[in-house]
Amino acid sequence: MSTPDATPREHRATAPKQVGCFVLTVSDTKTAESDTSGALIRELLTAAGHRVVDSWVVRDEPAEVARIVRDACARDGVDAVVLTGGTGITSRDSTYEAVDALLDKRLPGFGELFRMLSFQEIGPAAMLSRAQLGLHARRIVVSLPGSPQACRLALEKLLIPELGHLLREASR
Repeated sequence: MSTPDATPREHRATAPKQVGCFVLTVSDTKTAESDTSGALIRELLTAAGHRVVDSWVVRDEPAEVARIVRDACARDGVDAVVLTGGTGITSRDSTYEAVDALLDKRLPGFGELFRMLSFQEIGPAAMLSRAQLGLHARRIVVSLPGSPQACRLALEKLLIPELGHLLREASR
């Protein structure tokens, strides 16, 4: 049991070491075979000791994306849903809106930090990303861009170091 003034380090020490993750790739063009970003996410999560419960590829149709996220969040063993794709600003990019409408709580710091780190790598084009993180049904839901480089950055620098801590706090 932690005290109210416990540090993030103390929180991490008592956080789950393994998080059950559902990986969802949102793309009008990728298939399970060509989904390099989803494959990278699964690889990085597994290497960090987390469990990938399931992984799907779906077209960028907001109602379908929302349904799959809702269903995944209702599944036993799923603590986090990690989406890749559909976070840009083209007319077909609708993952942000589909996910945002589901969120019970938003953690805007994730998107802010992601864009800051992205800026260091790709410059001002980082502002085109609408990466986000929040909670739905006490599950972690994170939307990442579709590029493997962006997924690697988000997972290695932000999500994996805090995933157990996020789950600990979300489930309290």
